[in-house]
Amino acid sequence: MARRSIWTRYGFAWVTGALFLITLTGHWIFGWYAYANEQLALKQPVEVSDYTMQMMRDMLENWQSEFLQLLWQVAGLAILLHVGSPQSKEGEDRIEAKIDAILLAVEPKKGDTLLKEIDDEYEGRHTDSGFVRKLERLHS
Repeated sequence: MARRSIWTRYGFAWVTGALFLITLTGHWIFGWYAYANEQLALKQPVEVSDYTMQMMRDMLENWQSEFLQLLWQVAGLAILLHVGSPQSKEGEDRIEAKIDAILLAVEPKKGDTLLKEIDDEYEGRHTDSGFVRKLERLHS
């Protein structure tokens, strides 16, 4: 197997980095013109240090409100999903209970044996037994 170059392996990161640098550069350039025009309209001196402080403040404010919020949503949800919060398991347990119920409805005699074999094979994984008992009472 041929080894792929770093440009190919990390293509998404390179494109994202390039877009980031282009937009950051554009932000600073257009910000300079807006700052200079504002200072001239107010008859104030145009100073690079004042502009730098203003742009850094604005940039960090944007990052704080947008980037960090998005980062927490993605990373925080990924962490909660990984550690197994109850919210992340609701869907799987429900689907598994439905599949168990369907199996027991289609094959009531063989269903219990098959479910036991599956549970033994995948020890530690189980369905909420309340649904299975409810289905069994309906068939009784």
